Amino acid sequence: MNKGRTGETTTDKAIMTCADFQERLPELFETKADLSADEHLKTCENCAALVRDLEYIAQQAKLLLPIHDPSPSVWENIRTAIRNDESSKSGPPPLPSVPPTGV
Repeated sequence: MNKGRTGETTTDKAIMTCADFQERLPELFETKADLSADEHLKTCENCAALVRDLEYIAQQAKLLLPIHDPSPSVWENIRTAIRNDESSKSGPPPLPSVPPTGV
């Protein structure tokens, strides 16, 4: 294991800088990749700590607002509102309001 001038850890097998790893990080989280097998994390405590922090934040964020599916009545109210809106649009167009004329 070698430390470069910027504090980035490298191995003789594969050279990956912290910047390279962090650039890939959003994709790794998105695909839910198994990061425990990542070679860079095995040799770089800074990136390993970053991943731990991000995983902790993601877990805690899930606890902020519980996700519940809306009740069937909510969906029915939405359907009714859409039907009412569509039926009001299919009728004759509304007459423009004319200001009253006075003498």
